[in-house]
Amino acid sequence: MQDRCEAKGVEGVKGQDPRKALDKTGVTSFHAVYANLSASELVAAALERLEGVLSEDGALAVDTGEHTGRSAKDKFIVDEAGSRADVWWNATNQKMSPEHFTRLTDTVRGYLAGQELFTQDLYAGADPAHRIRVRVVTTNAWHAQFARNMFIRPPVEDLESFTPDYVILHAPDLALDAETYGLRSSTAVALSFEQKLIVIAGTQYAGEIKKSIFTVMNWLLPPKGVLPMHCSANIDGEGNSALFFGLSGTGKTTLSSDRNRPLIGDDEHGWSDDGVFNFEGGCYAKVIRLNKDAEPDIWNASHRFGVVLENVTVGNGGKLDLDDASRTENTRSCYPTDFIPNAVANGRGGKPCHVLMLTADAFGVLPPVAKLTPDQAMYHFLSGYTARIAGTEKGLGDEPEATFSACFGAPFLPRPPAIYGELLRKRLAAGQVSCWLINTGWTGGAYGTGKRMSLAYTRAILAAVLGDTLKDATFEVEPYFGLSIPTHVEGVPDQVLNPAQAWTDKAAYEAQAKKLVALFEKNAQEFAADVSPAVLKSVAGAAA
Repeated sequence: MQDRCEAKGVEGVKGQDPRKALDKTGVTSFHAVYANLSASELVAAALERLEGVLSEDGALAVDTGEHTGRSAKDKFIVDEAGSRADVWWNATNQKMSPEHFTRLTDTVRGYLAGQELFTQDLYAGADPAHRIRVRVVTTNAWHAQFARNMFIRPPVEDLESFTPDYVILHAPDLALDAETYGLRSSTAVALSFEQKLIVIAGTQYAGEIKKSIFTVMNWLLPPKGVLPMHCSANIDGEGNSALFFGLSGTGKTTLSSDRNRPLIGDDEHGWSDDGVFNFEGGCYAKVIRLNKDAEPDIWNASHRFGVVLENVTVGNGGKLDLDDASRTENTRSCYPTDFIPNAVANGRGGKPCHVLMLTADAFGVLPPVAKLTPDQAMYHFLSGYTARIAGTEKGLGDEPEATFSACFGAPFLPRPPAIYGELLRKRLAAGQVSCWLINTGWTGGAYGTGKRMSLAYTRAILAAVLGDTLKDATFEVEPYFGLSIPTHVEGVPDQVLNPAQAWTDKAAYEAQAKKLVALFEKNAQEFAADVSPAVLKSVAGAAA
């Protein structure tokens, strides 16, 4: 393995040797470096190194060990003079001193120098005007394959002169001493904007690689007037984009995967004067209980060679058990975007005509669809609401738990949320964009009493919104959030459209609605000082 791969690493990129592969990384000595190996070479190396197993369809299934999701409490930004005043310091963007970061990087570089290394040179940003070059250095072949799937793969000729803008030093098996580096635990995800360097250690969960670069894009683009977004996006036959904002479990990936609308991307995008562009070259789909009939494109994409599956159970004969949540509910499939049949090849689309903000309201209060005014759109964007329920995460009780994540991606915002909110306001004001709130959660009662919104109803609503058939619809305003609800949508029972009618127990509905309004108002205190009074008044709970 070592001799074969070492030779490949040296010769895998024309004119590149291991020293070139480690340029700008600070790793000055090395054991063996395998630069820009292909998918087949990386999968072969991963299997030989016992990093994972193959499914019957050729997907590489891996176990991420202790960490089956992001380590949000172990994320740090280096407290540097050039960026200090602009960072949104909080419980997620924790300060790390330059001294601790230097100590951390010295340790990680020394560790990497003694390991077999896999490097990948990749792009983030499908629009060349807003693209960055990323070099990933990792000790695992499967993590290199994940990065190769997740980001944009440059043409071979670009690799010859590739110089990274940002470097990721990835040491997933290195457990750190918390006190030595000013950490909370043995895990660190640390980012220096001045050094353009990311250090990830002590976690196998590959999503840290993906989201660290998303954080970088969220840092770089606002000063250029480009809105970075945690959303999926697709286009119509004219090339006009639709954006789908939403937290995990709201249906963002599912609803943007539409055979009739080519997919730009499933998770991270930018909105510039020229339109929408994907940050990535791959998808990172949640696949727990994935159904082939309901989501055929994602299902098919996850059952082929080159895919990386995280924490998915592989049974006898390599058969996947997508219903098994014994490891985690957060099972994932990472595949190139072009595994989706109707994906947009260049990862770009025109200016958005529709913005959809998805929520899975387990309180059963919000309507399945409501048209938002620009002020309401700003409010719901800064709120980033959904609700979690028992069974989706450990430690949750029987009652729904409201979750608010600013801009539908608070953990990845290095700048204050109002910066992104103002960019959205400007983008909405610059064009004719319709904004909608879509509830994919519960109807007729809260979780435990009501039932989950029918996917067929949600798809019918989307067809009406994206097909502009609600332009002349009749709307009524519900009293708790001031939302405009259409009285009729083809394919959806009229009584489902208004939650007050869907609940049989009207008193219970009113109590639940007032409870949710209070939760929204409490959360709004976080951004009240940064928005106009009109934004806050636009969703005032008149009946609360």
